[in-house]
Amino acid sequence: MNSFGRIFRVSIFGESHGECVGINIDGCPAGMPLAVDDFTPDIERRKAGAKGTTPRKEADLPRIMNGVYNGKTTGAPITILFDNTNTRSGDYEKQRAVPRPGHADFVATKKFGGFEDYRGGGHFSGRLTVCLVAAGVVAKKLLSNISIVSTILEIGGETDMEAGLQKAIDAKDTIGGIVECKVNGLPVGLGEPFFDSAESMIGHAVFAIPAVRGIEFGTGFAAARMYGSEHNDAIADSSGKTVTNHAGGIVGGITNSNELVFRIAIKPTSSTPKIQHTLNIETGETEDFSVKGRHDLCIALRVPVVLEAVTAFVLADLMMLEQNIRRIV
Repeated sequence: MNSFGRIFRVSIFGESHGECVGINIDGCPAGMPLAVDDFTPDIERRKAGAKGTTPRKEADLPRIMNGVYNGKTTGAPITILFDNTNTRSGDYEKQRAVPRPGHADFVATKKFGGFEDYRGGGHFSGRLTVCLVAAGVVAKKLLSNISIVSTILEIGGETDMEAGLQKAIDAKDTIGGIVECKVNGLPVGLGEPFFDSAESMIGHAVFAIPAVRGIEFGTGFAAARMYGSEHNDAIADSSGKTVTNHAGGIVGGITNSNELVFRIAIKPTSSTPKIQHTLNIETGETEDFSVKGRHDLCIALRVPVVLEAVTAFVLADLMMLEQNIRRIV
């Protein structure tokens, strides 16, 4: 549903054009310093405004409603709200009859019987990723000795981001990209065999980020073209350090203390000004259609900090399950 995690558990709520969006975080130990200013660096990284991002700008000032007292976490669930103040719902009312290609409009109205809040994508909107970022800020504070860094590798198949964006601008269309995440400082032993493997848990959370189309760990799909003797990572010492890292830091579903490396594919932003031919559900006929409103040219530009966030709260949960985090003093 809308919750993830077993000990460090997050629950997301809100819609793109509703009063607010928010996150509830359960399982955070008591006594950890937490203030509004702690959220600023990552929230700023996610914000729009740069070339290729949406003109819609929100202040995104977190309102910590409970779970924090006198600047310290209390051990109770933490609820954080972000107000929606810059909405233009009228952009969507006239599109109600034509579900936008690539969006959840059609499946949402079928699943929820037409009662869903369709404005701006409603509960399916990338607007809610600000909540994921907030949960990541809390998780990163718990993982203080672990480094989580995400970077953009490609935009539209180009390693030069400006060149990739220019391709979309010239085509009067949108474009996607590839984002890589690297984690250092993990211990041996996080994750369980089969269904709760470290890759399974990370993959589960990663696909909660709108626009993610794929994920690969370590060498990824290239491993299918390698020999076993090439792909195997020889163990170099008793700490578990390996000579190569084709596995990407996870073997048998369990972290092996090497750098955790994985990449995700981000699809082109679905809201494109390009004319498309799609169904009008009121008339039953297909017609020309173009998405209006304020949208990202390339949503991949804003994904790195969101990817770090979901990775952080997965690892915080796995660490707690291994009792490597007991309490903060």
